[in-house]
Amino acid sequence: MTDEEILDFAARFMGAIEAGDVAAMRACYAPNARIWHNFDNVEQTLDENVKVLEWFSRILPDRHYRIVRREALKDGFLQQHVLEATLPDGVKWNMSACVVVRMENGLISRLDEYLDSAATKALSSRNRPLPS
Repeated sequence: MTDEEILDFAARFMGAIEAGDVAAMRACYAPNARIWHNFDNVEQTLDENVKVLEWFSRILPDRHYRIVRREALKDGFLQQHVLEATLPDGVKWNMSACVVVRMENGLISRLDEYLDSAATKALSSRNRPLPS
């Protein structure tokens, strides 16, 4: 893939997540993809990660990803962003994050997600625990 194709893919992928479009998000992943996050050191399957997106869609229906930086890599892309939303109790909330995405055959094979753990704790304490 060219750099432009990778960046277009990244924009479609993030757009699907922002819209809560599970089918479009799932279509961006290879079936055996793995998703890892720094705050719990857990490696998830695609199905497990879909549960997280569904949970985010329910509790943060007005979420928006403000892209700080997005760069094509030879095997995927890197993105730094801020997730901005309003919590169910009306409080404005945001979380800084960075993802490093590895792609094979035009699909995501691995996504490493680095989240601000203080923000995830604030989110789960105001609502309910993050899905496992």
